Amino acid sequence: MAGIWIFAEKTEQALELLQAGQLLLAAGMGGELIAVTWPGGPRPEDLGAAGAAEVLLLPPLADHQPLESYGPSILEEARKVQPNLLLFSSTARGKDLASRIAEGLNAGLCSGCNALHWNSESGTLEMERLLYGGAAVQRIAPFTFPVLATVPPGTFRRGTGNPDREATIRHLPAPPVSPVSVLEHKPKERKGQDVMAAKIVVCAGRGFEKPEDLAFARNLADTLGGALACTRPLSEEMHWLPEDLCIGLSGIQVKPDLYIGIGVSGQVQHLTGIRGAKIVCAINRDEQAPIFAAADLGIVGDLYAVLPRLLQALNETAAP
Repeated sequence: MAGIWIFAEKTEQALELLQAGQLLLAAGMGGELIAVTWPGGPRPEDLGAAGAAEVLLLPPLADHQPLESYGPSILEEARKVQPNLLLFSSTARGKDLASRIAEGLNAGLCSGCNALHWNSESGTLEMERLLYGGAAVQRIAPFTFPVLATVPPGTFRRGTGNPDREATIRHLPAPPVSPVSVLEHKPKERKGQDVMAAKIVVCAGRGFEKPEDLAFARNLADTLGGALACTRPLSEEMHWLPEDLCIGLSGIQVKPDLYIGIGVSGQVQHLTGIRGAKIVCAINRDEQAPIFAAADLGIVGDLYAVLPRLLQALNETAAP
């Protein structure tokens, strides 16, 4: 079998996809694990240590060329090698590249894939993704290869890796010049720690009455050494917090040791984003809120009364 390819923009995402590939190979899916990267992307030595047997290294792009310009080079190599599975991170760029390459290969694409299994008895690949806002799971078993999948960041935990393992490096040809040019880069400013990597996540919901009151949630996150996140209404409708802090089906997926939802009703779209949390704690004045059905611990009460007392208790506990 021709193996598994992974393409990811960031190192953390690449290591997650490599772990997914290693699990499939360990289950009996044949072939090798191959990673695609470029200058400025995940380092070949990191990809090799994480399980890649070979690294396909793309050349530097011409000035003002977007990363999507690599698509034709990846497509041409995939046509030659015919890998069985190509995995992409489910980011805006990853989804764009995956759809273009799937069309070029005349292959199927499973978007938002959150589980991959190799059935050794039937020799088939089985993929899963959520439907209807997370209310249902669709299982897909493609009959032909190659097949592509976009995987939301945080779906798989990265493996331990082996620093002594090295990958073979093969250089790919330069892509044709794209008619699209990047005029300017404006990096987003990130305050606080990465939500997806945080062990403790404090999530603010619509129970907050005004943006200034988010200081309560931010203080709780800081006191616990965690990260602040939010539900979609706070980021998309009210614009109180940036969209990259939004947890849910169309936002980010988190897998913290402890998730604390404050004023979060717990609609199924949001619960989809915290399925991987080890402990879920909810604070809501509505005892019928759906979040309590998914919570391990719950406090029924007004967040404006609960949070000050909770912060005071935490500070007293931490005091010498």
